[in-house]
Amino acid sequence: MKLSRHGDYLAQLTRWPLLFPVNVYLMREADGLTLIDTGVGGCAPEILRAADALGAPIVRIALTHGHGDHVGSLDALAAALPGAEVLMSPRTARLLSGDRTPDPADGGGELRGSWQTLATRPTRLLAPGDLVGSLEVLAAPGHSPDHVAFLDRRDRALIAGDAFQTRGGIAVSGTLRPLFPFPAMATWDKGAALASARALRATEPTHLAVGHGPVLDDPGAAMDQAIAVTARGLEGTLHHAG
Repeated sequence: MKLSRHGDYLAQLTRWPLLFPVNVYLMREADGLTLIDTGVGGCAPEILRAADALGAPIVRIALTHGHGDHVGSLDALAAALPGAEVLMSPRTARLLSGDRTPDPADGGGELRGSWQTLATRPTRLLAPGDLVGSLEVLAAPGHSPDHVAFLDRRDRALIAGDAFQTRGGIAVSGTLRPLFPFPAMATWDKGAALASARALRATEPTHLAVGHGPVLDDPGAAMDQAIAVTARGLEGTLHHAG
């Protein structure tokens, strides 16, 4: 996995299965490293080597959502790191246990993307406003119903999972980018994704770190542009339907 650093705390690890770049993140804390997402299956040895290269242990694992390219190495990492916390939203925990029944609040949205049933169970369930080390948990449903993001309170780096993509050009989840269409194809609710994108933009992030594509520094203008494109597309769809 390719390692790149951004700011004082954030390290991005990228793996390229075929032409599909998948990112996970290591956040430096006083007590060690927080790993955000675990990539596809087979990433565990490379993630552990990256932590060694950064000179600190992984003390907690947090998930943005339960799609297979974000949780594929969770069981292997949990086995290798028995003392590490495992943190996820209640909905993610239910989905990864194999329960894919819809919630009443889902509005009939169909689950999309790849889902796996895993053995690992969380040591702590996350709610918006909780802290994971220095990271604040933010609700960010849309790409999937269980999606959350993490904002570093120290420098306002935003780990947004698939709420945005930067591979193939920045886009809000659900907005098709022909050079990299897969996040849009896996999106559950485009309207919710737009609302979450606006909420994440309002945090005024200094870095935008996503599941697929490079980290963007000073991303505000790019996020505004992506949000505007998605809003116009949804308005056009509603106007046509009317």
